Amino acid sequence: MTLAETSRRGHATRLAQSAARDGYDIVAVLGGDGTLNEAANGLAGTDTALAPLPGGSTNVFARILGLPDDSVEATSTILDAIDRGAIKRIGLGAVEGRYFLFHCGIGFDAAVVEQVEKRGPWKRWAGHPLFIYAAVDTWLRRVDRKNPPIKVIDAQGNRIASGFFTVVMNANPYTFLGNRPFDLVKGTSLDQPLAVVTLESLSLSALVPVAVAALTGRDVEKRRKINVRTGVRSLVIEADPPIQYQVDGDHLGSSRRLRFAWTADHMSLVMP
Repeated sequence: MTLAETSRRGHATRLAQSAARDGYDIVAVLGGDGTLNEAANGLAGTDTALAPLPGGSTNVFARILGLPDDSVEATSTILDAIDRGAIKRIGLGAVEGRYFLFHCGIGFDAAVVEQVEKRGPWKRWAGHPLFIYAAVDTWLRRVDRKNPPIKVIDAQGNRIASGFFTVVMNANPYTFLGNRPFDLVKGTSLDQPLAVVTLESLSLSALVPVAVAALTGRDVEKRRKINVRTGVRSLVIEADPPIQYQVDGDHLGSSRRLRFAWTADHMSLVMP
């Protein structure tokens, strides 16, 4: 067994790549969603399995898998899964070559993530209240709510949606609010192609019903001003002006054009 500690952005990717080259069977990662994402990018396409352990400020992916929030309890659960040989190949989404475990957000939510990251020292301690504050502040002051910048284009080159905010999902739920899952597309799983959700309006009359449906387990796609596509293996998002985007809660900047792809059976994952 080898123990290593990350020291900078991108370090987890290089450590995971090294472990895979050296023939390790499993890389256990204690950290938040950003660290898990980096490790997944180092392990994608290899036979080395990722074993997630919640330990950072946000742990959406660990909760999607059903792991306890407590890292000691989660470790026990993961060790039991390893003993049972519960390791599965999963599909991964990718945007411009960067893999994501559960989602890529384009537009409004990426702008929210940027505001949260600017308050880095508060992220671990403030948690959900900080995200709620950032969402309200971003909605009020930092996004254009009149001119939809996003065009979603399918593999055949057809525009299938336009809007202000798109989430490309590799797994559901999108996130958690407290203990409640925020279900955007129920049934989205790690062994199926992507789901794509586009909000066509940022008005409160459109946002509130979607949020209520997502938090109460109702079908989001039946709400107004929302476009939902499932079974998507590739797509392109174009934006004018350039649009912000994030993967698994890690803000990556802005772009005018983002290419997405889904690859089946692309990484091994220890399944609790």
